[in-house]
Formats: sequence, structure tokens, C-alpha cells
Amino acid sequence: MAKAFSGIQPTGEIHLGNYIGALRNWKPESGSYYCVVDLHSMTMPWDPAEMLRNSRSTAAHLLALGLGEPSRVFLQSQVPEHAELSWILTCLGRMGELSRMTQYKSKGRGRQDVSVGLFAYPLLMAADILLYGVHEVPVGEDQKQHIELTRDLALRFNSRYGPVFTVPEPRISEVGARVLSLRNPQEKMSKSDPDPNSKILLTDGDDVIRKKIMTAVTDSGREVYYDPDEKPGISNLLEIAATLGGEAVEDLAARYRDKGYGAFKGAVADIVIGAVRPLRERVLELLASPTEIDEALERGRSHAHAEAGPMLDSVKRAIGLLVP
Repeated sequence: MAKAFSGIQPTGEIHLGNYIGALRNWKPESGSYYCVVDLHSMTMPWDPAEMLRNSRSTAAHLLALGLGEPSRVFLQSQVPEHAELSWILTCLGRMGELSRMTQYKSKGRGRQDVSVGLFAYPLLMAADILLYGVHEVPVGEDQKQHIELTRDLALRFNSRYGPVFTVPEPRISEVGARVLSLRNPQEKMSKSDPDPNSKILLTDGDDVIRKKIMTAVTDSGREVYYDPDEKPGISNLLEIAATLGGEAVEDLAARYRDKGYGAFKGAVADIVIGAVRPLRERVLELLASPTEIDEALERGRSHAHAEAGPMLDSVKRAIGLLVP
């Protein structure tokens, strides 16, 4: 079975878009690693207390998904090989490659007050992946560009210094890979959106979820059908419900086509509540017992270090650094 690696930043609370677009595709496979990428979250200003709280909460969500066994969950900052390999890749990467990254173009290009980390963090992301020799990286569509850079770096390194790195492939879900805001279905559902009604958190209660869906922005008319251009709001709800309910979008749309938006939204709410409730209950249970979270993170750290250390040694030998 192919090994996988993926990570999520501990910035803000995890929402339904994170779950459908990425987390539900993460599988608890032996030899796979799922990382709370706390170093990545430092590319923008952060609050230390909030960082600690969010790191533990994010880990609780991953553990609630069952990713702690037989795969491993750990904090990126607790495995120093990530930062060290990142520097080596920084010396291998090119300014042009990084300047084309979408995140940098949207947040930092032309500004003098942004951190160097915002420009260089794709190299840390590449280090995260390449340390573990994984074959697949389950990501949302918006992260595909970063995997392409990782592949380029691995191929460049292997061409210059020998076949050290596995060249990974992205694993992207076709349906539901991009969940849109409930308040503005032209935009992606986002942790940073200040409107709490734009997103469904995995810790939201049943009543809160139902209210958010029933008040979600929809489109003119009353017919339910799938057309992302003409009916982006309804199409977004159709994709959410179809993905979580395991039903084809076309079948779901046909069943509610002439029943009006109210009945359709009520059905979507039932599906979402049924999917979120067990995750919420497990997350809250873990957060009430932080020792269980910390013990799982320590197990993950130990396994990650045991694999990342020898890989970094292989990299050092290949490029002419002395290995103790």
C-alpha cells in the first residue's frame, strides 16, 4: 500500500471545506504521516498562546479521524529534520519558481513588510514530503502547485546527487475538492473568513449547522439542479451533500428538483449533521483529555524522527556533508 504524507496548519478552526477537500481523503495507512504544520503557520504574525491551543486542537481533529494508528500524527516543529532539509532545498530552489507560487502572489508580491518565510515556505512544504519517501500526497486542488514544485525539486536533486528522493504524486478528490463559502459561493470556504456563517466548523452543534445551511445564500428561482455557473449556491450544497452522503450529484438533484429550496436545504442539513456529529463528539472528548493528545503526538514524533533522521543523513552524504 502506498505511503502518504499531508499536513494542515493550526490556524483557525477546522471546517467542512477542510474535511471534504482534504481530510476525509487521508487514510490511516501504515507508514503514512499526518502533520500539524505549526512552522508553516509562522509565515504570518501569530499569538503564542493561540498557537499552542490551535496546535493541540488540530491534532485532536486528526486523531478523531482515526489517523493516529497505524499512521502517525505529529507536530512539525518537534521533528527538527524538517527545518534542516528545508534549508538544503532553499539552496536548491530558484527565485523564479517561488515567485510564481499563488500564495505569495496573492499575499506578498510587491510588499516590503512580509516575512521571508511567506516567500520560502513552499521549500519547507517540499521538505515535509520528501523526508518520508511517500508516493502520494492527498491535497485539495489549491495545493497541487506545491506538489509540482516538490516533484521538480526531487527530480533536480536526484539528477545532480543521485536517486535519494521518491518523486511523489498528488491525490486529489474529483468531487467536493473545493467547497465554497455558504455566504459567498463565488469564494472558497475559508478559515480566515470573518463571517462565522460562511463556514461549518467540525465542532459546530447540530442546531448551529442546520441554521447555517438553511440561511446559506442560494440562487434565483426554486428549481434544484447542478450548474456551478448559473446556480453556484445550490451547486455547492449539492456537492457537499453528495460527497458526504455517497450519492451522485445528478441523482440528488433529480430527487429535489421540484421540491423547493427549503426541503432541499433541510435534507442537506440532515446529511451534514450526520457526518459531523461523531467527529465533533470525539474531538470534544479528546480536548477534555489533553494527555491523550500529547501521548499520541509523542508516539508520532518518535516514529517520524526514526524515519526522517536516516533520510536526512542520506541527503547529507549525497551532497558532501559530514554525517556523524
